[in-house]
Amino acid sequence: MRTRSSLLAAAFAVMAVLLPASTAGAAPGTAAEDGVTAATGTGAITWAPCEEEPSAECGKLAVPIDWSDPGGPTIDLAIARRKATDPAARIGSLLVNPGGPGGSGVEAAYGAPGFFTEEIQRRFDIVGFDPRGVGRSHPVVCSAALYNQMPYPVMASQADFDTWKAYTRKLHKDCRARTGPLYDHVDSVDVARDMDAVRAALGEEKLTYYGLSYGTLIGQMYAELFPHRIRALALDSTMDHSLGVKAFLDTESAAAEDGFDQWAAWCEADSSCALHGRDIRAFWENLLAKVRRGEVYYPGVKDRPMTELQLIYQGVLGNEGPNWRLLTDMLIALDGGTVPEDVPPPPGRQPVPGELAQLPTVILCQDYDLRVRDYRQYAALMRSSARLAPDMRYNPMPIEDLPICLNQRATNPQHSLRYKGSAPLLIGTSMHDPATPSTWAANVARQLGPKAVLLTYEGWGHRIYGKDECSTRHFDEYLISLTVPAPGTRCSVAAAETMAKRQAPSWPSSPLHWAGPVATLSRPEPGHASVGTSR
Repeated sequence: MRTRSSLLAAAFAVMAVLLPASTAGAAPGTAAEDGVTAATGTGAITWAPCEEEPSAECGKLAVPIDWSDPGGPTIDLAIARRKATDPAARIGSLLVNPGGPGGSGVEAAYGAPGFFTEEIQRRFDIVGFDPRGVGRSHPVVCSAALYNQMPYPVMASQADFDTWKAYTRKLHKDCRARTGPLYDHVDSVDVARDMDAVRAALGEEKLTYYGLSYGTLIGQMYAELFPHRIRALALDSTMDHSLGVKAFLDTESAAAEDGFDQWAAWCEADSSCALHGRDIRAFWENLLAKVRRGEVYYPGVKDRPMTELQLIYQGVLGNEGPNWRLLTDMLIALDGGTVPEDVPPPPGRQPVPGELAQLPTVILCQDYDLRVRDYRQYAALMRSSARLAPDMRYNPMPIEDLPICLNQRATNPQHSLRYKGSAPLLIGTSMHDPATPSTWAANVARQLGPKAVLLTYEGWGHRIYGKDECSTRHFDEYLISLTVPAPGTRCSVAAAETMAKRQAPSWPSSPLHWAGPVATLSRPEPGHASVGTSR
């Protein structure tokens, strides 16, 4: 969402009858569990075939801009659903969010047949909504001209720090003016309240939810706010909302380095790797030096040399699938070798055409206090990251976002989770995840207490649902039958499956940092069946 406009947003103008603000909130006649006044009413969503994807249904729901003023101005949430394929076996609605921040729940619903198993599709209406400030739900927008003046994210001096401070003051002022009052109300607590309004509008007594990556933070906030309205809450590749800025950067850096180590070990052991037999770390250091000298251009980008941040991005993105073969081919191409046919989009922020640029990073800034005092503190954070990631130096995802948050006050700052409900919760993690480290999931499970069960996939990449039969089965059994795996359950990876995953044709094409593969409209590629048809 950072660099692309929402798809045919105008199509949604004719898809639904707008609901009054009074329809958004808790189930009819109930008060919000956390003491904030909830809106009341019996409003329902008016559904019609989606113009973008006629096999799905679309609608809208009005929610307050400021949930502390439920009778005040509203915005419309764009919602999409795919109805259960077996109405007689239908359990209810499964709400989904693909992460981001900035991922489209609408497009996640569009892409559900290529992601969820046939049994999940048979038993649930799969429902996704674009969170407030995102895509079709009143996105946070800024001047594209100003956005395109964004300084290089990695700061090297106090002068760089001062430049960023001045720039972000202008940026936030511009974005707030163009977005309107919603700009200050897009954190994950607000989104969790919106999700409860969607639950009520769907007629569901309790919530069944699958959140991926940044979408897990929405689920965590829902568990705090509405612990007794949960039927099932499945969190895949979870965020850790208890981490201060140093712990956040350190754990992300360690995860990036772990991914590099896993790729290097494969390349050293497997003769099919194009760099097999070479000194992998020496090759990487030489390529980094070339990039720093301005000698490397990304394939198809001729007007500006590649940056160090973009090269380090290659190491992270190549491990998200993972797709180690393409990662190797891309590094060879950047070093002057043959360019592969399947070149991924350039990583990191890119210039935005047109008049407006979307900036979902504001959501992160409101959820995480990433402010640092001065360059001295920033440099200390970077040194700490480098100690933990001697090859990668840092994880580019939070490093690219941190400067944007320098002048942004967090409205939902970091804290340990407080869950008082009785419903069991499922937390899934990959052992080698470069985006949401397995240490985050373990920490979240400890915070949530005995009702949280941690499921570990002993493999690679970002996301575990659909990675193998074991992980997928446990998620499905939980969502359908509320059966959780035994505490400490681990899904091992067989040797043949290990090799298949290392060569999986998966490379993130979305610029969203903490997002999964359902973040964009997707269907199975020819020759690649969905999880539902391959198990």
